[in-house]
Amino acid sequence: MFEQQLSVIKRGAEELLLEQELVDRLKLGRPLRVKAGFDPTAPDLHLGHTVLTTKLRQFQQLGHHVIFLIGDFTGMIGDPTGKNATRPPLTREQILTNAKTYREQVFKILDPEKTEVAFNSTWMEELGAAGMIRLASNHTVARMLERDDFGKRYRNGQPIAIHEFLYPLVQGYDSVALKADIELGGTDQKFNLLVGRELQKSYGQPAQCILTMPLLEGLDGVNKMSKSLGNYVGINEAPSEIFGKLMSISDELMWRYMTLLSAQSSEEIAGLRQAVASGKNPRDIKVGFAREIVARFHGQTSAERAMEEFEARFRHKQIPEDINETAVDVGRDGIGIMQLLKSTGLTPSTTEAGRMIEQGAVRINGERVGDRALVLNAHADVLIQVGKRRFLKVRLLMGS
Repeated sequence: MFEQQLSVIKRGAEELLLEQELVDRLKLGRPLRVKAGFDPTAPDLHLGHTVLTTKLRQFQQLGHHVIFLIGDFTGMIGDPTGKNATRPPLTREQILTNAKTYREQVFKILDPEKTEVAFNSTWMEELGAAGMIRLASNHTVARMLERDDFGKRYRNGQPIAIHEFLYPLVQGYDSVALKADIELGGTDQKFNLLVGRELQKSYGQPAQCILTMPLLEGLDGVNKMSKSLGNYVGINEAPSEIFGKLMSISDELMWRYMTLLSAQSSEEIAGLRQAVASGKNPRDIKVGFAREIVARFHGQTSAERAMEEFEARFRHKQIPEDINETAVDVGRDGIGIMQLLKSTGLTPSTTEAGRMIEQGAVRINGERVGDRALVLNAHADVLIQVGKRRFLKVRLLMGS
């Protein structure tokens, strides 16, 4: 039995520490206390945020006790992970507003009847100043500087505020307060998760196991999914928008998304891979996945409608199945539509590109382009049509 559980737990995961410890706990046959923390630093979630909640849902289905921890205290510190500058802390009011939205969104994935929702201000405010000093005594500055982002900032002479050192300690203390058996986090959270293990030992508790999940690539297939990069799929976006964005990802990236986000089993996904290897069109599988994700956040009826709208816009316009593909480095400033048409050979010159735009003969993802000054940024695969017969699928890359 524990072998099957371990297979589900490790699906899509980056690292499990320590596997034998987890096996020993699974063999006990009791529900494990599974914790993942989320700082409500923004009001809306995207699919990258749901990688952890999807894994939490799998733990629920295995019969374990899931704790969805809202970092209303840590959010006011500001997570310094991956930052090259001090992150501005949020106000209490911002935190509570965002936390309410988080709860509404995550219960589209998690079973609310089987989820314990906790706020780390509950025990951190009780800890008080004296308790915080005792907590801080468990770690050294030298150990903190082992963390990559802190080390880089120190070497580069960039300021590190004292309160930023408290963040890993507070996150670690959350595991003490919750008596966590296992904590989930992104690969960028590994240092903080290890601090939790060490603090549990200091407080006389068994050290939690750690499961790190990869950071989901955005629609461009290169950079971490991020609103600031425009390569995200927001779970509160319109169903047709979610569907269209997921249909734009590359065939290879589709498998990555399915492994981390789909409710289909590993065996089912492996079967689909085999079907593609045997000649099945991966587009059909992508349609099924897009429909699954839209249904998860907007319901089955909306998913069917989004699929019908997509089919009406693309397939019914007699778009060929065997479209050539290319990649273009658009840099950080993007690329003008006329330059893109010329560089990809869709038009012989920028002058001709401008003329085709004025005639209404240029479409991107089925939408007519009317602005000659349109700039496209690194985003995802886009389908460009010029006239009735020229089609090209272009991947817009950020470059170096």
